[in-house]
Amino acid sequence: MKFPKVHSLEEIANLLNCEFIGDKNFEVLGMNEIHVVEPGDIVFVDHPKYYDKALQSAATIVLINKKVECPEGKALLISDDPFRDFNTLTRHFKPFQFANAAISSSASIGEGTVIQPNSFVGNHVKIGKNCLIHSNVSIYDHTIIGDNVIIHAGTILGADAFYYKKRPEGFDQLISGGRVVIEDNVGIGALCTIDKGVTGDTTIKEGTKIDNQVHVGHDSVIGKKCLIASQTGIAGCVVIEDEVTIWGQVGTTSGITIGAKAVIMGQTGVTKSVEGGKSYFGTPIEESREKLKQLANIKKIPEILNKLK
Repeated sequence: MKFPKVHSLEEIANLLNCEFIGDKNFEVLGMNEIHVVEPGDIVFVDHPKYYDKALQSAATIVLINKKVECPEGKALLISDDPFRDFNTLTRHFKPFQFANAAISSSASIGEGTVIQPNSFVGNHVKIGKNCLIHSNVSIYDHTIIGDNVIIHAGTILGADAFYYKKRPEGFDQLISGGRVVIEDNVGIGALCTIDKGVTGDTTIKEGTKIDNQVHVGHDSVIGKKCLIASQTGIAGCVVIEDEVTIWGQVGTTSGITIGAKAVIMGQTGVTKSVEGGKSYFGTPIEESREKLKQLANIKKIPEILNKLK
């Protein structure tokens, strides 16, 4: 998430009421999660296990809960609670804006697009040409939709990320300030839920078709011309490359990559990254041919036991 204008390190530190290490005029351009940071971004880290990863990332401003040596060319914001202060920044730069109409006056809707009754289109949404939005679809603020997109009834684009920190008093949510981006010629079935990014984009690329009752987690990227069948659950920060086929009731863990033209058979648990161009099945996931051989061998166990007797 980029800020509307360039801020100084001192300005951000004053906003958070925290100490800083570095030039007070050090430029701050935005904020992002570790997997998508760029120079000028703030990244937060609140556990020693991840200090090095954050300090060595592309981010040039690190919001951290301990005074450490500052890498050359970077700056530090010292906070007693980086998670809380990251939320403070999101609230400040991307505050919640209530709606006062079913279709916001700030929304941009292209020529030939049809929006059926009882749908909601939020603030600063952009919808391209010749789209069909069926009834009871909710499109949250800042969502971007390309041309020739079809979205079926009951689908929700832009709900918050499922991202929490456990506190003694309960769970504290990391506020989502990102977007959902749907490219041209995408089809989305009924009752799908696509969460917005925490600070970046959840992206469905051109030509992908998604069946009913599919969930896509925050900051995931689904490539071009993919097919995703019903009741699939895709976790946050997953990369699905082009022309992947995922059959029904597949579930994934977060932060993995599914290679281009892979086929994931039904009810598979994608527990790790997998190469493209192959077919996979089972939990834990394996290549289909190998998994099916194993299942065939298991069926032979009673016969082997009888022979041993």
